[in-house]
Parts: sequence; C-alpha cells; structure tokens
Amino acid sequence: MTEIPSITVSPAVGIDAYRKAAAGLAGGGSPVTFGAVLEQTLSKAVETGRSADTQAVRAISGEGNLTEVVTALSRAEMTLQTVTAVRDRVVQAYQDIMKMPI
Repeated sequence: MTEIPSITVSPAVGIDAYRKAAAGLAGGGSPVTFGAVLEQTLSKAVETGRSADTQAVRAISGEGNLTEVVTALSRAEMTLQTVTAVRDRVVQAYQDIMKMPI
C-alpha cells in the first residue's frame, strides 16, 4: 500500500492565500477561480517533471551532480504522487456525488 503524501502549509502562506482570496485577486490581478488555481498547479507539476528530465540528461552526459539529480527526481516523484492522490480524491468525490439520491 502506498502512502498518500501530505502537503504542509505554513501559517504565513495560509494567511497570504486567504488575503488573495478575500481580495478576489491572483498575482496578476485576475479573479481567483478553481480553474486558474488548477491550471497554475498543473503547470508547476509539469515544470518539476521537466526539471527532473533536464537533470537526468545532464547526469547522463556527465555534466550533472548526482545529488542534484536525485533531488530533482525525488521532487518529481513526490509531485506525481501528490497529483495522483488529488486526482483520486476528485474521482472519489464525483462518484460519491453520483451515488446521492435525487
């Protein structure tokens, strides 16, 4: 059985997120929507994967540091596990909603 990774949010980050949500603004002044947050999160996940690929290629060519490669791959693995866990939760929530009587 695999463990579901947890995300730790510091109080300062939480307060900042609540301020942005209360103001109705994202970093660039656009409204905060679920779709925008999801798009930004997935973009960061893809970027983490690309970074890991870049580090792996550098290591294969003999230019990379082994510690950097392992760190990048670990981050990419954790990101993939987190995205998968969130996807599973969303699918489970959808299935629970579909089971509700009308």
